[in-house]
Amino acid sequence: MSLLITYIKPYWKKATLAALSVVTMALASLLQPQFLSKIMEAIIKDDSDVVLSNGIFLLGLALLGMVAGISGTYFSSRVSQAVAADIRAAEYEKIQAFSLEQVQSYTSANLVVRLTNDVNQVQQLVMQVLQMVLRVPILLIGAIVLSIWTIPSLWWVVLLMIVLIIASSGRIFSIMGKSFQKIQSLIDQNNTLAQENLAGVRVVKSFNQEAAEEKGFSDNTQELTDVNQKIGYLFNLMFPIFMLISYAAIMLALLMISGTVVKNPDQLAKITPFITYLNQILFGLMMMGMISTITSRGFVSLKRIGAVLAEKTEEDAPVQSDQAAASEAVHQGTNADVSKDVASGDFLAQGLSVSGLDFAYADADENTLTDISFDLAAGQTLGVVGSTGSGKSTLALVLARLYQATRGQVSVDGQDINNLGKDDWRQHVSIVMQKPVLFSGTIRKNIQMGKADASDAEIMDAVTAAQAADFVSQYDDGLDHEISERSANLSGGQKQRLSLARALVKKPRLLILDDSTSALDARSEKRVQDILEADYGQTTKVIIAEKIASIIHADQILVLDEGRVVGQGTHQELLTNSALYQEIFESQKGKEAKHD
Repeated sequence: MSLLITYIKPYWKKATLAALSVVTMALASLLQPQFLSKIMEAIIKDDSDVVLSNGIFLLGLALLGMVAGISGTYFSSRVSQAVAADIRAAEYEKIQAFSLEQVQSYTSANLVVRLTNDVNQVQQLVMQVLQMVLRVPILLIGAIVLSIWTIPSLWWVVLLMIVLIIASSGRIFSIMGKSFQKIQSLIDQNNTLAQENLAGVRVVKSFNQEAAEEKGFSDNTQELTDVNQKIGYLFNLMFPIFMLISYAAIMLALLMISGTVVKNPDQLAKITPFITYLNQILFGLMMMGMISTITSRGFVSLKRIGAVLAEKTEEDAPVQSDQAAASEAVHQGTNADVSKDVASGDFLAQGLSVSGLDFAYADADENTLTDISFDLAAGQTLGVVGSTGSGKSTLALVLARLYQATRGQVSVDGQDINNLGKDDWRQHVSIVMQKPVLFSGTIRKNIQMGKADASDAEIMDAVTAAQAADFVSQYDDGLDHEISERSANLSGGQKQRLSLARALVKKPRLLILDDSTSALDARSEKRVQDILEADYGQTTKVIIAEKIASIIHADQILVLDEGRVVGQGTHQELLTNSALYQEIFESQKGKEAKHD
C-alpha cells in the first residue's frame, strides 16, 4: 500500500477533489429519502406547499449528486491514469537497469505481463479506491443508521438482512479471490507460450509442430477461460442471492408495518424511505464485496510490480569513490592510478587483466567459469576457443559487465572495473553477441545505438568495416531502409554485419566479439579481421570463436574446457603444448581441406 501512496502523492489535489466529490454524492444519496418521507407525509395531509418545497430540495439534491458523481469520476480517472503511467514508466526504467540474470530470472514474458496487465489492474484499483472506498462505507453506515432511525422497531430486519448477505457473500468472494490469483499465473503462461511460438516460428514450421503448439496454447487458453467462467458464474449467482435476501427483508418489513398503519398512519410515509435505505444497504454490501475482489486482484498485481521495483540493480549500488579506491589500492600494494578520468581517451591505455575469475549462474550447483586468469596489453587481441558449453560466451558477458563475477577481479590499467560506473565502463566497450539482435526501424537508427551522434560518414565507415556496404548500398533508401520486426527481412549474415557495424561505429577501446562472424563467408571474415588489425590497432580485442581460423593471428589464445583454462599461448605454442587445441585444429583443418 505504501507503494501506491507514493505514486498517488503527486496528484493529491485531484485525489482530494475526487474524494470530496464522492463524499458529497454519498451524502446526497442518504438525504434524498428523508425529503421523500416529508413529501409522503405532506401528500397524506394534502399539503401541496410542503410537497412543492421539498420536491425542489429533492431535485436539487439529485442535481448535486449528479454533478458530484461526474466530478468524482473525472478526477478519479485522471489520477488513476497518471498513477498507472508513472508506475509503468518506473517499472520499465527499472527493467532497463536489470542485469541479464535478473531478466532471465523473471523471463521476458513475465515482465511484459507486469508492465501491461498488472499495471492495468493497479489502475483499476486506484479508480476503485477513489470512487468506492470512501463512498461505500459512508453510504452503508449512513443507510444502516438512518433506516433504524426512520423505523426503530424494524432494527432487527436490517440486522438480519446484513448477516444473511455477509454470510452468503463471504464464501463466494473467498473462492473468487483464489481464482483471481490463478488468472495472473495463467496469463503469464499464455503470454510465454505465444512469445516462444512467434520467436521460434521457423523451428515450429520446420518440424511440423504447428498442431502441438496450437494444442498447448489452446489447453492454456481453455484453462484460463474455465477460470474466468467460474468467476462469471459466481458473480451471476451472487446477485440473485443478494436480491432474494433484500426482497425477503422488504416483504418482512411490509408485513410488520401493515399491522400498525391503521393505528399509526405516519408509518406509511416512512416505509418508502425505509425500503430505499434497505436497497442502499444492499448496494453498499454488494459494492464492498466487489471492492474486496478488485482490490485483492489489484494488490496481487501491486505486489508483483513492487517486487520488480524493489530489485537491487547496479545503478542502486553506490559507486566506490576515487579516494576509497585509492586507499584500497595502497592497502593492496598496487600501482593503480585510480584518479584517472575513465571518460578520457587514456582509458585502457595499459591493458586488461583478469585474475582468479569465477562465475556461477543463480541457483547453479557448479561454477560455469573457474579460476580464469590472463593479462592482455592494450591494443592486443585475445582469442578464446573451446567446445560448446565451455563457458566462452559467459566470459564475454562477464567482461562486458553484463554478468557480475562471483569471485576474482577484472582490472583495466590496474583498476577494478567494479570501481567504475557502469556507464563509464560501457562508454568504451562494445560487444557483439553470438545471436545478433536488431530492432525495428532504419539501418541508421540501429547503428546509431552504438553512437547516438554518429554522422552518416561515420556510419558508412563502420558499415564498410563490417563488410555490410555491398548490401546496404543496394537498397534505394540506403541507411533509411527499414528493418522489420525481429529483423525478419535480413539474412543471418546481414544481421551479423550490421551488429558488428553498430559495435565499431563508436570506436571502442575494448571490442568483444562472441562468435559474431560465424555467418560470414571466409573471404568477408578475412576482410573484417584485416580491417580490425589495420584501422582498430588501438582497440583491445577479445574474439570468441568456434573456428580456430578466426583467432589464429591473435596475440594470445585461451583454450577453455568446462569453464577452465586448459591451454594458453599463441597458435604455434598451443599446437605444441595443448592436446585439446591440437584436436580442435586437426578436426577443423580436415573439414576445411574437404571443403576446399
